Amino acid sequence: MYQYTDFDRAFVNTRVEEFRGQVARRLDGSMTEDEFKPLRLMNGLYLQLHAYMLRVAIPYGTLNGAQMRTLADIADRWDKGYGHFTTRQNIQYNWPKLMDVPDMLQALADVGMHAIQTSGNTIRNVTADHFAGAAADEIEDPRPTAELIRQWSTDHPEFQFLPRKFKVAVTGSPHDRAVVKAHDIGLRMLRDADGNPGYEVIVGGGLGRTPMVGKVLNPFLPKADLLPYLEAIMQVYNLHGRRDNKYKARIKILVHEESLEVMQARVAEVFERIRGDFVVPQDLIDHIDAGFVPPVYKQVETPPVLDGALQSFIDTNTHAHKNPDYAIVTISLKGIGETPGDATSAQMRVMAELAEAYGHDELRVSHEQNVILPHVHRADLPAVFAALKDAGLATANVGLVSDIIACPGMDYCALATARSIPVAQKLSEAFADLDAQRDIGPLKIKISGCINACGHHHVGHIGILGLDRAGVENYQITLGGDGTETATIGERAGPGFAYDEIVPAVERLIGAYLDLRQGPEEEFLAAYRRVGMAPFKAALYPEKAERADAA
Repeated sequence: MYQYTDFDRAFVNTRVEEFRGQVARRLDGSMTEDEFKPLRLMNGLYLQLHAYMLRVAIPYGTLNGAQMRTLADIADRWDKGYGHFTTRQNIQYNWPKLMDVPDMLQALADVGMHAIQTSGNTIRNVTADHFAGAAADEIEDPRPTAELIRQWSTDHPEFQFLPRKFKVAVTGSPHDRAVVKAHDIGLRMLRDADGNPGYEVIVGGGLGRTPMVGKVLNPFLPKADLLPYLEAIMQVYNLHGRRDNKYKARIKILVHEESLEVMQARVAEVFERIRGDFVVPQDLIDHIDAGFVPPVYKQVETPPVLDGALQSFIDTNTHAHKNPDYAIVTISLKGIGETPGDATSAQMRVMAELAEAYGHDELRVSHEQNVILPHVHRADLPAVFAALKDAGLATANVGLVSDIIACPGMDYCALATARSIPVAQKLSEAFADLDAQRDIGPLKIKISGCINACGHHHVGHIGILGLDRAGVENYQITLGGDGTETATIGERAGPGFAYDEIVPAVERLIGAYLDLRQGPEEEFLAAYRRVGMAPFKAALYPEKAERADAA
């Protein structure tokens, strides 16, 4: 992984001391909240429903054992003993005291971490495939690209006050595990006919109030042209993006209103004008690349797997590694009845220890709110599983119905209009039986507590959106969403459901799927695409179906 240079350390420490002074002035009353707000947001500090919330950047989801252990220490010392891993591959602390935040940031800086640009109308944390550098289907590790973008975008003077926040994602595999088509810019690494590396550049994706699937701006951009091309896109957006209405200020609206062709022409003009003067130093590229060399894989004999619980864990929670003697292990943060994405400080320390002992000191945070050990030798899987089981982290449900994405919702967020966490907990309890989950098969449920869609409900196979209807929580259901390379925005099924109705409604949906699927090999999304909305809608609204039959 990337290691901080002297410049990086000085830069981050300077920002911490600068913010320490700003906090002191806010606490002594010499700075008002209106004056303080833009400064705290520049350092990832929000004011939520009940307390401040600090959002810490985990660039492209990659961290090591020492960093994970520091996250645990921060949770114990300055919060309530846990952290919440998010769909942006970050971690959030929900209960810090303002006076403690500078010390929290200093603890992060000491291990090469920060909270810069985790908020505000800037280029946010660059995300990537959480199996990057390990996946068997990978064309190229996307993390050096993500690191290059991170360095270019951090405190970029021209792009600190964009029309709205801006999100970039990179994948290096044909199978998209980074949801690149739902980002302002998505980059898909590929090679041309001659084997030269480059990117398919996708622009204008995003969820929220107006969900859209990104469009291909450039089918093949040579790797060497990446930064000037991104600079051109950002200049066009910064100049032409709407600032009169924050709901229409995202680049997806610009592309939609003015057309992809206009966007392509504007970007091409700026790109040709700046590319000759835009030189990325080769020593910088070499330094970044050197941080992402593959680990030295060990060679030992792998014993056969005999234990049934271990085999179930391997079947659901591991993924093919580019080295066949290794496996990628996903640690589910979705224990039955638990809060999706939450991990206690004790659990974080266990994950840190496992990374150091069995995972070449690497961890990843996924946009699906789980944690990954990307390099585990298959001989070590029994020991890893045993340690996870002792820590309450061995739930074998990755990709199944209880592996639910959920935003913090109205339990924490000042913007939320409904609860997300209790719905996720009740759903996981309703489908607690893991054998039944495996029979249902791969199924992605995603829940958002407001229209901002932090829970990615638009791209859930079953999406749930919580809204306020005259002071009462109401939950809309969308079906058929997909966040992979075949990205699709889900279709709204019909009227919403009350809080006490939403779990039975999902149970009816899944029951209908089991009845109509063409054998256990047909997954939920495939079945939905085959038969369409009608039979699922009939299951959701049986009274209406009965009235229609009677008529």
